[in-house]
Amino acid sequence: MPGWLAVYARELLILRRRLSRLLTGWAVSPLLYLIAFGYAMGQTVIIQGHTYLEFLVPGLVAMASMTQAFAIGSDINISRFYWHIFEEIQAAPVSSASYVLGETLAGLTRGLLASGLIILLGALFGVVLSYNPSFWAAMLLNSFVFATLAVALAMLVESHADQALLNSLIITPMAFLGGTFFPVEHLPWWAQPLLQLLPLTHATQALRTAAFGQRPPLTPYLILAALGGLTFLFAVLTVRRAQD
Repeated sequence: MPGWLAVYARELLILRRRLSRLLTGWAVSPLLYLIAFGYAMGQTVIIQGHTYLEFLVPGLVAMASMTQAFAIGSDINISRFYWHIFEEIQAAPVSSASYVLGETLAGLTRGLLASGLIILLGALFGVVLSYNPSFWAAMLLNSFVFATLAVALAMLVESHADQALLNSLIITPMAFLGGTFFPVEHLPWWAQPLLQLLPLTHATQALRTAAFGQRPPLTPYLILAALGGLTFLFAVLTVRRAQD
């Protein structure tokens, strides 16, 4: 069995045992957003020619795929600091790139499951969008960026508490400022170029355009692919540093 597949299979076994609890936890926040915004202004507010509820669902997919892909970092830290699994992997013939790939695929799987759950919840609220290949490509690229980033940062933190701090500093601000709940164009002119530096902004734009049945521009996909490549290399370097 290749090293990356062994790492990925281990994460899948853990995910299978915890899946029912994870799905319940993943559903709570999106369900609250859909209930609050859906009944409050879901059918009365029109944005870009669509109801606010239709506008919101692709944003929630972007946020969920980011959050759950990045959450693989917490699992890595638990296995590092409490179970010492990383030390066992170091002793095995598993290269740094294989380890990063296996953990990244685990993050991608979590992002895919969380996104599917959002789509299902949206359908229960009567939201029917176009979930075409462009939509899934943007979601997978978004998950890839944040999964590799999570692996890289998990190798740099020195405690599990530091991981929670990273969530507060990176994930939470991006979730609210990346175009998830409102169009970036509605923000002040000086803030818009800054938000274009966030990968979630490009993922949200691509997901929303594809979900509305339009052809997304190629630029967001190229940006996400480039960022994913850079964060993957960064993760490999941090894993090698942790092994030393």
